[in-house]
Amino acid sequence: MKALDKVLNKLHLKKAPQQTSGGTKLMEAEPDTANMFDYTHVEDRYDSESNTIIRLVSPNNRKKKDYAVKGIEDVASKNNWKAWLYLGPVIILIAIFLLYPLINTIFIAFAKDYSYATGTFKGITLENFGIIFHIVQAGAGGWEENFIKYAIPNTLILTFVTVPVSIALALIISVALNSIKWFQKFLQTVFFLPYVTNAVAIGLVFSVIFDQHGVINFIFNSNTVWIYGANRWVAMIPLCIYIVWHGLPFKILILLSGLQGIDKQYYQAAQIDAAGKAKTLMRITVPLLSPQILYLMITSFIGAFKEYTSVVSMFNGPGTLGQNSVIPDMETVVYYVYQNVEKGFTSRAAAAAVFLFVLIMIFTFIQMKVSKTRVHY
Repeated sequence: MKALDKVLNKLHLKKAPQQTSGGTKLMEAEPDTANMFDYTHVEDRYDSESNTIIRLVSPNNRKKKDYAVKGIEDVASKNNWKAWLYLGPVIILIAIFLLYPLINTIFIAFAKDYSYATGTFKGITLENFGIIFHIVQAGAGGWEENFIKYAIPNTLILTFVTVPVSIALALIISVALNSIKWFQKFLQTVFFLPYVTNAVAIGLVFSVIFDQHGVINFIFNSNTVWIYGANRWVAMIPLCIYIVWHGLPFKILILLSGLQGIDKQYYQAAQIDAAGKAKTLMRITVPLLSPQILYLMITSFIGAFKEYTSVVSMFNGPGTLGQNSVIPDMETVVYYVYQNVEKGFTSRAAAAAVFLFVLIMIFTFIQMKVSKTRVHY
């Protein structure tokens, strides 16, 4: 049998059951699939020592070629036109009301002496940006300094004060509401009411509350001038309070939905480890709410950079003296844009709008970059 094994090994064959034919053993061998070997030339062989005929009974063991499936209809590709048909109206609306105004505004920002009525201009220039940044004189009108002196600083103050404060307050309120069992739905409704209330009406209420003879001065027995005729930095306090209060409901709603999706096992493990509430909040709740917090950070920064309604509703003008303000000390970037459009300085307004667009894109990019290491999905 050793001689037979040598023959089988040489041919890369495996033993199969033996049969007897007239005193001679018939060995039907199978190819060894582990070895790539062309067996087309292998014929029956007779081993005299073991009186056995070796016969190859399996087909050629060459590597099979890759095959392609044919005759099957690609339903997904065939139905692409239906998806485009459904998306068509939305794409058209986005192109008309978003893409075209954006491209047109960028063009107007670089147009010299652009006329909004006729659409004519005298060439492409950077003069509009030079005017708003107090680099180039604005013709016979002198120097334009309101943009860098009031609009940009006010916008940045409102953004970097109201956004962190509102998110922090919303997080605390959301955690408190989530732990309340009784009247939870009622309290959620109460906290959500400011979101569905008219922003101008709320601003008017705040202007009455912070009036010199209003509720705040009455409670604290004070005579502070908060709004009309107030100092710019004092007037920022009620304005920031209004923006924070008005933005809380939406943030609470988003964070509450995220809290209700957190697995309770994390908090049970924290209780077993005797972790305090503050530590549980910072080590469990905040990391697991990081996607919702990121979303709120991005949308809140964009909304704060575009702040306009709050200034109109509380001060009824660009300054603390309302429409009679000679100094626009409460002006924001968006307020500056609207005001210059009304005055007929369309190119100047477009340049300010493009600057705001770039600023929002930069801060959004930074937040998305930071979120790659801070946000846990």
